[in-house]
Amino acid sequence: MSETNNSAPVRIVKGQTKTVEGTEVQEKMISAARVFSDILSPTYGPGGLDKMLYKTDGNTAITNDGSRIVSELLVKHPAAKMMVSMAKTQEEMSGDGVTGTMIICGALLEEAARLLSRGLHPLTVVDGYRKSMVICKATISTRALPVSDDDITDVAITAMTGKSIDVAHFSTMLSKAWSILRESGDQIGPDNFGMYKSESGTQLDSRLVRGVVLRRRVPNQNAPNNLLNPTVAVIRNDIKIRKMSRNAEIKITDSENLDLFIDAEQDRKKLISKSIIESGAKLVLCGGEVDPDILHDLTISGTLVISELDTSEIEQVALCTNSTIIDGIFHIEKEMIGRAGKVIWSRRPSTEKVEDVIEIDDCPSTRLVTFSIGGNSDVASEETIRSLHDAIRSISSIEGDPRMVTGGGSIHARMASDIRKSSLEEPSRERLAMEAFARALETIPFTLAANAGRTGLDAVLELRTKSREEVDKEYGISKSGDVDLVDGVVHPVSSVISSLEAAVETSISMLRIDQVVSAKRE
Repeated sequence: MSETNNSAPVRIVKGQTKTVEGTEVQEKMISAARVFSDILSPTYGPGGLDKMLYKTDGNTAITNDGSRIVSELLVKHPAAKMMVSMAKTQEEMSGDGVTGTMIICGALLEEAARLLSRGLHPLTVVDGYRKSMVICKATISTRALPVSDDDITDVAITAMTGKSIDVAHFSTMLSKAWSILRESGDQIGPDNFGMYKSESGTQLDSRLVRGVVLRRRVPNQNAPNNLLNPTVAVIRNDIKIRKMSRNAEIKITDSENLDLFIDAEQDRKKLISKSIIESGAKLVLCGGEVDPDILHDLTISGTLVISELDTSEIEQVALCTNSTIIDGIFHIEKEMIGRAGKVIWSRRPSTEKVEDVIEIDDCPSTRLVTFSIGGNSDVASEETIRSLHDAIRSISSIEGDPRMVTGGGSIHARMASDIRKSSLEEPSRERLAMEAFARALETIPFTLAANAGRTGLDAVLELRTKSREEVDKEYGISKSGDVDLVDGVVHPVSSVISSLEAAVETSISMLRIDQVVSAKRE
């Protein structure tokens, strides 16, 4: 809408178009950020509590995983959607640190709100935040330590601490899994880990399978079982005669011609069976159907056939058995065949959910391991799997940057201290923004202490003193909430940096918004 001093207003948009501008915009942004901080802060750290999520379909979930909480919320406000997007980015980048990222982002916006109310321009705050981020990266690089194999367990424990699982049990499993995967010499990532819910026993009955566990119906109940050191063929498609791509009719006027036609079809099936048998494979897994006649031939030859696997299962089997996925059945070469240690399958009642369980274990030089998660509760199993995924992605980030920093709020206190020192040399108003950035970083140790039942402010003040006076030591917040030397609590450098970058960029994006205008739907 535009108007001059002596004329009526000229409307260029519909009257029902909503426009929010000025300080009201900033207030709404801060409010949206504060909502997320208030929700997630009580879940942070080893003393964090859980949230119960009640879904619209009537199901419930109990978790303290920041990524899951944020993704399950029914978000409407545009600023809140920016926060959700930030959480998703952090989860994809590092797999851990979502809650800390949301807390820091909310603290940065709250500190910015105080500065804006005192008359500071938003761009001044933005510049101060950017300068502070440069200092943070320098501090992290200075205090980072190289990661050794012994530190893998500490990284896993840190990522899983505060979750409703037996941290000691699963961290040991993760460390063992990492050692097994390193034998292959390939780079390790989340794709090298599988998850399987056994739906029996307790959480402590969870175990590590050096291969993969599948839920599929074994097509022949007389199929061989308890295979030791079998050779493996992984076939992408069906094991049967291909259907013609065109419709055709064959007119047969003589019974001998009919016999010849049937014999030709049988000969074709025999060729398929012969090709697989001559490859030497004693375990055949395919992504499609298996012709009954071919299945009969393979079973007689002592070959176990598992059919109708999905794409991800085919890839997992190929990884753990070091097989090459075969596209053409008549062109099976020796190099395509893999090997497993042992294969056991157990018959289960036929229902819509439960099928036969096929366990491929003890695979030599495997590139995939599977966590068989115990427990009768599906909710608990899902939370265990989510916690393991966080730890796996946290450890995987070390592959790209094998450095770590001390946790427990220690690195955040160090960054805050260095920012304060640098701000003393800043002559402009950006100094105020830098000091605000330092206070926002201290929200992490404040929250850790508060969730442990201590007074957050007292802990932050004591930690400030320790960080300033004892530069060579790593002080942070212990599990009891006290300020103490931190031992065994570490974060990958890449995770900490990506968390800070996501929080800073999101807060800066919000601070640069001076007007919100409702637009039409696309």
